[in-house]
Amino acid sequence: MNAPFATPISRSAVFDDVEFSDHENVVFVSDRKTGLKAVIAIHDTTLGPSLGGCRIWPYANAAEALTDALRLSRGMTYKNALAGLDLGGGKAVIIADPRKDKTPELMEAFGAHVERLSGNYITAEDVGVSTEDMEAVARKTAHVRGTTATGLGDPSPYTSLGVFEGIKAASRHVFGTADLTGRTVSVQGLGHVGFGLCELLHAAGAKLLVSDIHVPAVLKAMEAFGATAVDPAEAHMVPADIFAPCALGGILNERTVPQISARVVAGAANNQLLTAHDGIALKDRSILYAPDYAINAGGVISIALATPGCQADRVREKTVAIGETLSRIFERADRERKTPEQIADTMAEERLGR
Repeated sequence: MNAPFATPISRSAVFDDVEFSDHENVVFVSDRKTGLKAVIAIHDTTLGPSLGGCRIWPYANAAEALTDALRLSRGMTYKNALAGLDLGGGKAVIIADPRKDKTPELMEAFGAHVERLSGNYITAEDVGVSTEDMEAVARKTAHVRGTTATGLGDPSPYTSLGVFEGIKAASRHVFGTADLTGRTVSVQGLGHVGFGLCELLHAAGAKLLVSDIHVPAVLKAMEAFGATAVDPAEAHMVPADIFAPCALGGILNERTVPQISARVVAGAANNQLLTAHDGIALKDRSILYAPDYAINAGGVISIALATPGCQADRVREKTVAIGETLSRIFERADRERKTPEQIADTMAEERLGR
């Protein structure tokens, strides 16, 4: 494992980070025995304890990890508020390669640090983390979701379902129908959520273009869905009706937005817009954007509502309602001549009492 904290971060650098946004608490985590290096960011607890997943990624340095944690945790505040959950927003990032560095001991050490926060932060699965990893975390803290003991287990199928319902809502708004038969969808990223989304889109009659840096996942999608493989770097620009980014954030930027051929951008990735200007650029090109934290809330809904003996029907019903929420966002954006993400922010802030 590299030494990501070798470049020091001063206290002023944390407060001056463009993504700081009045975070309530930022914790730097280290465990010498396991090599754990992590950042836990708690953005806002107005509505309740902060809830957000734990991401494992080989960040180049601590500053990069900090910025990602801050941005993601703020997004969780808005996601939980817009989803109608009585929870605040938080996020954790572990600086490691999930394919090489992750061990049960590492996850247990992370769980011990979560426990020290006394319930102010509740963790769950995210990029690079599996349900098995969350089970290891749960051996050290009760402040964890997405495990078999907390109800429904893996939240990714609900994230996929919410994105699918959001795509239908966006399709209805742009094309006049939610029927996806014959629609071409470019899905970028074939992790648990992206692959699950492909299953739903394929069953709905969509034509799939798929891309991922992990070649076996692409081959699996081609065999299972008759999908066509494309270069991940070109997934946003290939001819398609809908572009569904389901990998990492920042995909919508000043370089990529002018290249998008789809009329709808609706996917599971967090923080898809690199800057607010990129959302305006999409609107100027008459491309409908489904705000990421609104469309990908199915997973957090499942882990927030999950309890032992939880009825999956209740979680499914609230997840399917993501489509209705997005329809309201799209309609209000048209009326007020704003971008969908501006309206989504406003609706979340109205619930936060701001």
